[in-house]
Amino acid sequence: MTAPSEEAAARIRKAVIELSADELTDPEAIGKVLPIGEVLGPAALAYVAADGFRPSASAELSVEELPAGHASLDALEQAAGPEDAGEAGLAEITSPAFVLRVDGQVVAAAGYRAWPSSTAHVSVLTSPDWRGKGLARATGSAAVRYALAQDLVPQWRARIPASRKAAIALGFSELGFQLSIQLV
Repeated sequence: MTAPSEEAAARIRKAVIELSADELTDPEAIGKVLPIGEVLGPAALAYVAADGFRPSASAELSVEELPAGHASLDALEQAAGPEDAGEAGLAEITSPAFVLRVDGQVVAAAGYRAWPSSTAHVSVLTSPDWRGKGLARATGSAAVRYALAQDLVPQWRARIPASRKAAIALGFSELGFQLSIQLV
């Protein structure tokens, strides 16, 4: 658990001390002991090391590299909608963006945000019309390859089954779950 201050951490610790590990990722259980506002998750947390990475082998897909925050990503986020765009977090990446285009439009993108302890938090987003075609795997693979080349440990946070499936296909192992809450 992380908290914004020692005072908040002490309050949270006292409230959740009796909860089981499963309950710590259950918004309903947390809501019974803490006043919560916004909730993100629960989501699976998965990691991959260089020796376990299985890059995407889709030869027909040509992944392009763009700088983080490139204007081409805006249309993708609009097509995906605010909930999916917020979940993916492309606006927060610190790495280059790895994208796939169809007729000049970005339809899938991935990158990562560098976190403490040499962690690369991978972000992947695919336009709703293009999901289920392996594009998340292709762009995610490029982002993971780049992170590993920077000696970072790629982390994939996934809530939806399709995202979890893409991570596992790339060699990620799920090692835990995360629930983010905002206290009221």
